[in-house]
Amino acid sequence: MADTPQQPQREPIFNVPGVIMVLIGLMWAIHIAADLALDEYGLGNLRIWFAFIPDRFANAAQWPGGALPLLWTGFTHAFLHVDYMHLLINTAWLMVFGTPVGRRYGTAGVLAVFLLGALAGALVQTLALTVSINQFAILLGASGGVSALTGAAMRFIFEPIIVSKDPETGDPVALGRRTATLAGVFVNPRSRTFIIFWLGLNLLIGFAPFILGANVAIAWEAHIGGFIAGLLLPSVLDGLARRNQRP
Repeated sequence: MADTPQQPQREPIFNVPGVIMVLIGLMWAIHIAADLALDEYGLGNLRIWFAFIPDRFANAAQWPGGALPLLWTGFTHAFLHVDYMHLLINTAWLMVFGTPVGRRYGTAGVLAVFLLGALAGALVQTLALTVSINQFAILLGASGGVSALTGAAMRFIFEPIIVSKDPETGDPVALGRRTATLAGVFVNPRSRTFIIFWLGLNLLIGFAPFILGANVAIAWEAHIGGFIAGLLLPSVLDGLARRNQRP
């Protein structure tokens, strides 16, 4: 019998975990559907019920649903965006930093970091508004969750690869990158430089209204809140993974 030549396997164009593609697809589907199906009144209602409104904490009676939407809007605001440019930027950032987190921690890990980061960003934004002159804001966008994935990636993407030996052949085997301690992240010059640059950029955004004389509606406080949550979460995820591996 003649051998049948095997077709070479094709590498995917984008080697992105499925959970990242699902998140991106969901964001785009929601935004396109809202853009095509809702008028200004409908879009306003969508944001009232699913965007995060910190003013509900202090003036719940003035809003439809009272304080009840606070149970879900800390998460659902991450799937709403102001416009296509806002969505495009968050999509690109999600793909870049969500991919390494997805490869390391899987679907559950990505969702945990993304959703908890979105919630942390919303809560930090609320705290910031309590000491700000501007006491009102409607928070929407994936930036808090994406910032959390960025923070989580800082714990390992700049760390050295752990190499072991195959017990049978003795060949070197790459086991992946170790998770840095919180202190280690700031000792490593590459992760430290990235974090300083990232924080500096967000602080610059915060001072933009004073520099440019314009109201730049970017929730930079939510970015920082999500980023800090992301820095902390790999310690929890690694601990859960070790517990599951115990006999």
